[in-house]
Amino acid sequence: MCSIRPQYSWRSESSQFLRRKQMLVGSNLFHLGILVILVGHFVGLLTPVEVFERFGISHAAKQLMANTIGGIAGIAALIGCSLLLHRRLFEPRIRRSSSVGDILVLCLMWLQLIVGIGTVYWTFQSLDGREMVRLMGWARGVVTFQPGASDLLLETALVYRLHIVIGLTIFLITPFTRLVHVFSAPVWYLFRPGYQVVRSRRVPAQAVQDPFAGAVSGAASIGRAQAESAQ
Repeated sequence: MCSIRPQYSWRSESSQFLRRKQMLVGSNLFHLGILVILVGHFVGLLTPVEVFERFGISHAAKQLMANTIGGIAGIAALIGCSLLLHRRLFEPRIRRSSSVGDILVLCLMWLQLIVGIGTVYWTFQSLDGREMVRLMGWARGVVTFQPGASDLLLETALVYRLHIVIGLTIFLITPFTRLVHVFSAPVWYLFRPGYQVVRSRRVPAQAVQDPFAGAVSGAASIGRAQAESAQ
């Protein structure tokens, strides 16, 4: 019978004490870039077109903003991912402690970032918004379980479809790799009630005991037993 493991039983198998400086630079660049990219994708793909039109944001302005912010974040994440991948592959001690899943995830993320940055070129070729509207329609169709959502991708450029396939693959393998830590972020910690643990210097009188009392009473009992046996 299958049981659900609690989050406290998850472990990241961290290797942060090895090549710490490279890990800090790579991890910060990677995570900051990925967070910006994820927020941009959710807002850009799931926000209805009517909302952008209501605020007077044209398709060209939206795509230019997405390319600029997403491009900078993508380059930062790519540099960070490259540092992390190099560290995991070429540090012998880290390589020996790495699983196939660890290396596979980093390789997929690196490839996804390369393809994602590559979509910038095709996006600039269609600033009229045709490609973006198709992708937005597909994303909303997937979220609302529309069976014909995939038909909207038939006329998009191959690079967009490749980007989507790699992204969905990463999403599918997330529960089975260290990427699962995304779902164990301690957000609840920000809203927990505050408390303070204070250690008192005063020791209650009844808590003070003679450490030798047990030994003395034990010796006395042994002495009485020996005297009785001698009689």
